[in-house]
Amino acid sequence: MKSPVHLNALRAFEASARHQSFSAAAAELNVTPAAIGQLVRTLEDWLGTPLFVRGRSGKSRLVPTEAATRALPDVRAGFDRLTLGMERLREGSASGVLTVTVSPAFAAKWLLPRIDRFQSACPDTDVRLDTNHKSVDFVAQRIDIGVRYGMGNWPGLRADKLMDEEIFPVCSPAMLRGRRRPRKPGDLLRETLIHDLSMASHAGFPTWEAWLEKAGVADAAPPLRGMRINNSAAVLQAAIEGHGIALARSVMARDDLSSGRLVRLFPDIGFTLDVAYYVVYRPECAGLPRLSAFREWLLAEAARA
Repeated sequence: MKSPVHLNALRAFEASARHQSFSAAAAELNVTPAAIGQLVRTLEDWLGTPLFVRGRSGKSRLVPTEAATRALPDVRAGFDRLTLGMERLREGSASGVLTVTVSPAFAAKWLLPRIDRFQSACPDTDVRLDTNHKSVDFVAQRIDIGVRYGMGNWPGLRADKLMDEEIFPVCSPAMLRGRRRPRKPGDLLRETLIHDLSMASHAGFPTWEAWLEKAGVADAAPPLRGMRINNSAAVLQAAIEGHGIALARSVMARDDLSSGRLVRLFPDIGFTLDVAYYVVYRPECAGLPRLSAFREWLLAEAARA
C-alpha cells in the first residue's frame, strides 16, 4: 500500500489528541480549528477508521479511540525523529535559532545581563527566549535547551548542574543609613519582611520562618509582617527600593550585591539548599553545535561568577 503524504494531517491528529481539543491544537499549529478538523477527517478517511470518539453531546474534550491511543506514542516518536533529522542536516553550522527556556526571574536577574557575551562569541546564533514558570514539553514546543531549578531529575532530559544556591537576608543600603543595623537575627522581627511566594511549590525551600529558626530565633511564628510577591526578581526590586528586607536567592541577587544595590545581612549565617540550577536538554540533541556552544557558555559563565 502506498503511504500517504499526510504529515500535516498526522501533526493535526497528534496535537489534537495531546490537547484533547481541536481549538488548542489549532492555536499551537497557527491554523483554524476548522482546518484541524478537516485534516483529522482526511486522515480518518484514508485510514478507514475514526480516531476520536464522536457523538458524546456535552463532552468538551476530544477522546481518542483505543486504536488512536495505542498509535500516539509511535506518531510522537516519529515527529521527534523527523525534527532531530532536520537538525542533523544543519549540524555543520552553529548558525540558526536556538530556543531556550528559563523562568522569567532567572532571565531578568542572571541570563539577560550576560547574554551579550554569548552573542558576541556566537554572532550567527539567534537566541529565542521562552520564559515560563512551568516546565515545558521540549518536543512539542520545540525547545532546544533550558535552565531548570530542582533536584536534577526530569524524565527524558539530561541535566548538568550549573549552580548551587544559598538563601540569606538582603536590604537596600539606604535602609541602613540613619538607623541602627540589625545586630542579631531576632532584630528582623521588628522589620518589614518581603516574602517570595514564587518558591512555594518547591518542597523544602526555606520561608522566613525557617531561616529565622535556623538562625536561632525561637519565637518566629507566623504571621510575620511584610509584602508577599510571587516573582523572585520583583522581590529583590522591592528590597532595592527600600520596601523591606528580602530573603534573597544568591544566584538572583549576585549582580545586585556586586553593584551595591543590595547589602547582605548576617553573612556568617548560611542556608544552602538541596535544589540547584541545571542546564537541561534532550540527550539525543547534545551534539548539535549551537546547543553545545550555549551549554558550554552557560557553564563558563557560572564558573566565572
